[in-house]
Amino acid sequence: MKEKIQLNVLGDKLITCSKEPLTGYRRNGCCDAHESDYGKHLICAILNEKFLEFQFSKGNDLITPKKEINFPGLKPQDRWCVCAGRWVEAYNQSCATPIVLASTHIDVLKIIDFKILKKFAIDLN
Repeated sequence: MKEKIQLNVLGDKLITCSKEPLTGYRRNGCCDAHESDYGKHLICAILNEKFLEFQFSKGNDLITPKKEINFPGLKPQDRWCVCAGRWVEAYNQSCATPIVLASTHIDVLKIIDFKILKKFAIDLN
């Protein structure tokens, strides 16, 4: 069965977020939607230290490598598909990180207003 094309928040075809490090719920490089992804890893974030530290303080350690699950550990400037709810939590605490709209899944619009996303976008003129 052919997989349907997934769209980004701009209404275009979703493009790859990162292959290095390899991101995405399915570790395919994309912040695509998948029915078993309860965390909704839909936002392509360009990580910064403030966001990483905030996540760490909330028990979401994105910094420490975990070889047993093939997780490299993340550093500032890495692109990573983050959970929509985690990004909103960071936004509410003034710790949100920049995002790539072309690589952020359209389903995130059910959770976050596009006006907010645009404020953090690095790929708008």
